[in-house]
Amino acid sequence: MSEAAAHHAAASIRAAVQRNGKARIVVATGASQLEFLAALTAAPDVPWPHVEMFHLDEYVGLPVTHPASFRRYLREQLIDKVPIGTAHLLDVGDDPAEACRVTGQALLESPVDVAFVGIGENAHLAFNDPPADFNITTPYIVVTLDEACRRQQVGEGWFAGLGDVPETAVSMSITQILKAREILVIVPDARKAEAVRATLEAEIAPVVPASILRTHANVTVYLDEPAASLVDPAVRQRYGG
Repeated sequence: MSEAAAHHAAASIRAAVQRNGKARIVVATGASQLEFLAALTAAPDVPWPHVEMFHLDEYVGLPVTHPASFRRYLREQLIDKVPIGTAHLLDVGDDPAEACRVTGQALLESPVDVAFVGIGENAHLAFNDPPADFNITTPYIVVTLDEACRRQQVGEGWFAGLGDVPETAVSMSITQILKAREILVIVPDARKAEAVRATLEAEIAPVVPASILRTHANVTVYLDEPAASLVDPAVRQRYGG
């Protein structure tokens, strides 16, 4: 699954560079993206010097040295592995609103060619937990993380206990994610099976944030068999298996 998604991602980056002279991408983090990023950074002939990368989300109050820091993650899993042209990281520090403003201003300079995202166990998209705001137009927003989201971070081993997980974060907004010309959704693991089912089958509504992806004209969802295990066979067939 990760190799197939990486092959697609690399092709999309190459096409954007050929079309525009550069590719603007959004990159997700977390345990679900590790194999995908490993495959993408190993892909041949990706014109990384012409790539401009944007950070999807980051905790508030977490130093970059912490193992769960997404800035640290992106450096270790992507930026330090390939000669990427420009990387815009959310330097949250003590002023998350300023981080939203600065990175959001850069993001709005031109369209995003392709966004790589995941889906949370509560069907969150980035750190937009349910009920997500489908209407806010600000590129980045400060959000409060719900307990299900915070428990997921503990379950994945990023934090020792629930009390260690920050309660707030900066996240790219739903509206901004949907502005990407193309979206690749990479979702492995049985832990995500119910969220995947709801994303593909439930009513499109803020209580299932990732369901909004069904309104986008160019989305590809990559699932492994455990993640897809609860999806109705008829729905699987409709979306290509």
